[in-house]
Amino acid sequence: MLMAHPAVLHPLVEEYEALVTVLNSQDSEQTSRRLEDVSYTLCVATGTRDIDAALVAARFHLPGALPYDDSILAPDHLDPEAAASS
Repeated sequence: MLMAHPAVLHPLVEEYEALVTVLNSQDSEQTSRRLEDVSYTLCVATGTRDIDAALVAARFHLPGALPYDDSILAPDHLDPEAAASS
């Protein structure tokens, strides 16, 4: 599968996050439409079908991601002993 270059993915992820923030504070048709466009573009660029999967895939391909990066998981899921002691 082809994957977009990190230079393409990084601005898309940043724009998506900014648009979500703007949309949460002031809902506008223009912002909603742009968010749909960026979401679609991220899905196409990462070969996924939903925005959550697209964001995970994009972040995995950005510089600094580890091969087994599970940073999207809650800390309790990373260390079962830590979860038991909580």
